[in-house]
Amino acid sequence: MPLGDDPAARLDAAAWVLAALVATVADAATRPLAEVLRADPARTAVLEAAGLVRREEDVLTPHPSLVYTDGPTARSAAQARLSSLRQAVAAAEGIPAGGFGGDWADQDDAVLLSQGRASAMTGRALAGRVVPALPGLGDRLDRTGSRILDVGTGVAALALALAQGLPHAEVVGIDVMERVLGLAAAELANAQADVAGRVTLRHLDVAGLAERAAYDLAWLPAPFLSTNALTAAVPRLIDALRPGGWLVVGTNPAVADPLRQAVTGWNAVRNGGNSLDTDRMVEMLTAAGSVDVRTFPTVPGGPVLVAAQWGAAL
Repeated sequence: MPLGDDPAARLDAAAWVLAALVATVADAATRPLAEVLRADPARTAVLEAAGLVRREEDVLTPHPSLVYTDGPTARSAAQARLSSLRQAVAAAEGIPAGGFGGDWADQDDAVLLSQGRASAMTGRALAGRVVPALPGLGDRLDRTGSRILDVGTGVAALALALAQGLPHAEVVGIDVMERVLGLAAAELANAQADVAGRVTLRHLDVAGLAERAAYDLAWLPAPFLSTNALTAAVPRLIDALRPGGWLVVGTNPAVADPLRQAVTGWNAVRNGGNSLDTDRMVEMLTAAGSVDVRTFPTVPGGPVLVAAQWGAAL
């Protein structure tokens, strides 16, 4: 990243480029991207100067990072970037942060909602792409009485996406933060009744999960747990799966870029999470006795989902 003679000014400009990217992607969730780019020429000029938009006469060609397959995906991507920006501002102001089971409650509602709503994209990927690719899981979740566990449900966006995409499944969302569960309840109240009615919220730490053979699928957002908490959670979740059930873990991909590595490490320290990457998670789940481990990339540079199965189906 070339910083020139005035690094602070260059980095300040970079923050505005990210702001322009987030706002453009958010607007493109409800309008064609070409229309969005034309509607705000000053903002688009920032993207053009950064190399994210190329102009040839009157034709604007966006970088692939601005293009998403549909409105909901664009909206989730914008929320994820917005959450990152808000957390960066909090870090600059010296506001402490905590992790899963820690002090995420110190973040304001806007951060919690942005971070949570971004997870809807992962929920849709789980329901629409991962579940059909895992042997036997689609059939299991197509039956009345099938159950899914959403660990760290946050504002329940991922739980709602799963309930929407898998209309026969019951989804149980657990979280350690009572305050975020209050936000989740409000999100459920604004969702479709037939979807929200299949989502149950519980105030529970995954370390206290005592159910056995109760779920066909469990979701675990690994980066939000400390290494110790993650190590303790995996055996609990294995016990909670029905024979032949699947655990799907969200992980951060391995990156070679030193800057991204350093930022990921700082985030992990601030948020009480961990910096284990996809490869390390595959090793952990294999060592825990999984009979089948598979990986599913999401978007370029985004999370990688690691799916692991235990035991034979009944």
